[in-house]
Amino acid sequence: MAGQTEAVEKKTGILKRIYDVCMEWIATPYGMWALFGIAFVESSFFPIPPDVFLIALCISVPTKSFRYAAICTVGSVLGGAFGYLLGVLFMDSVGTTILNWYHLTEKFETVQNLYRQYDAWAVGAAGFTPLPYKLFTITAGAARLDFVTFMVVSLAARAGRFFLVAACIWKFGAPVKKYIDKYFNLLSILFMVLLVGGFVLIKLVL
Repeated sequence: MAGQTEAVEKKTGILKRIYDVCMEWIATPYGMWALFGIAFVESSFFPIPPDVFLIALCISVPTKSFRYAAICTVGSVLGGAFGYLLGVLFMDSVGTTILNWYHLTEKFETVQNLYRQYDAWAVGAAGFTPLPYKLFTITAGAARLDFVTFMVVSLAARAGRFFLVAACIWKFGAPVKKYIDKYFNLLSILFMVLLVGGFVLIKLVL
């Protein structure tokens, strides 16, 4: 039990350091490129969802919220295609390593069964919810799902998720910013809980 607790604390510490570095990138003049890059790699192996960075940029310039959402969507969908490619070509090496790191290997067969029942439409659930999107993109490639359908569903799910976030901030920009400034520490803790919760959720529902 103690060993598992130490492992969780170690990974949480790593996530926090990664998060801090990414927030520094977002604050630079190259913030949009940083958002694109984060959205891209999160779809295949990066641990932190791009939503928190999208929110940071939208709050900084609410009038550009939809532009940031579009950048995040394109990056995420292209990253999903990269995850699909990893599943097709490197499942036994790279794909398995990524799933092992997140302790999701035992869910690989379960997701494959979902694809057998619902084809690429199962991607929509992971693309719009806290479920780990990377598990579904890599498994989609390994299962040789129809690539066009996979991309269309990914685009619809990711765009729906990111543009919903952007719309909320565009509509309530100033009040949201004041709220986040006031409760930033609490929201940071909540974000980490949601991040871990996504992986717990997939273990419970699949």
